[in-house]
Amino acid sequence: MIIHAAREYDARAMASASHLDATLYVIPGSHPAMAARRMLELKGIRYRRIDLMPVISRGVLRALRFPSNTVPSLSIAGRKLSGSREIARELDRIRPDPPLYPSEPEPRVAVEDAERWGEEILQPAVRRILWNALKRNRSPLASYAEGARLGVPIGLAVRTAAPIVGAAARIHRADDDAVRRDVASLPGALKRIDDWIAEGVLGSDSPSAADLQIAASLRLAMTLDDLRPAIAGRPAGELAVRAIPEFPGRAPAVLPPSWLEPVRDSQAAPPTG
Repeated sequence: MIIHAAREYDARAMASASHLDATLYVIPGSHPAMAARRMLELKGIRYRRIDLMPVISRGVLRALRFPSNTVPSLSIAGRKLSGSREIARELDRIRPDPPLYPSEPEPRVAVEDAERWGEEILQPAVRRILWNALKRNRSPLASYAEGARLGVPIGLAVRTAAPIVGAAARIHRADDDAVRRDVASLPGALKRIDDWIAEGVLGSDSPSAADLQIAASLRLAMTLDDLRPAIAGRPAGELAVRAIPEFPGRAPAVLPPSWLEPVRDSQAAPPTG
C-alpha cells in the first residue's frame, strides 16, 4: 500500500491572510493540479498538499468521497470539489480578489470558452503524449516527482512504476495512433492560443482561469524535449512561463521522428504578429 503524505504550503507573502482550511490532492506532474495550486497561491489561500501516486489516487479519492476520482481534488470551507474548472469557480466565490474571471459578461464568456477548450481538448492531448513518452522511457519519472512526498523513496517508486505507467497509459488511451494525432494537432492548438493572446482573451496581467488552465498544459508539454522547441519561442510559450514560472520534470526525446514532422514544420514557419 502506498502511503501518501501531507505537506503544508503557504501562499507567498499572504499565508497569514487566510483562515480557510484547504487540502489539495494532487499527482506529481499533473498539469490541472498545477493550475489549481497556482489559483490557491494567487488567491493567498494557505493549503495542505497531499501527493498521490497515479492510478492509486483513484481509489484514495473515491474512499474520501470526492465527486470524482481525478485530480485536482480540493477540500475547502466544508466542500469537496474535483476538477480545476469547478475549483476555479468556487475560489472566485469565496475569495473574489484577484478574480479568475472577468466581471463583464462578454469577456467572461470568451475566457470560459478558452478555459473549457483547455480542459477538454488540450489537457487530455498533452496527458496522452506524456504517458506515451513515459511508457517508452520511465527514467524521467523522478524529475516529475521533485518536491513531492509519496510515502516511499522516489527512487523505489520509479523502479517499481512499470505497472502504474502501463495502467495510466491504458486509462488515458495513450496508444500510438491517438498520440500521433495529438502531436499532429499541436501546431493548430498553438496557433489558436496565440490568436487568443493577440485578441486579449488570454494574457491578462493577473492570470485568469483560462490562462492557468492552458498554461499548465503548455508547461507540461514543454518538459518534453520533443515538444519544447516548438512552444518556447512563441506567445503561447511566453504566456505559459509567465503564468506558471516553475514546473517540475524533464523528458528526453523519445517519440518517433516521423510523428514530429508537423511540429518541426510549424517551428520552421513561426506565426507572424
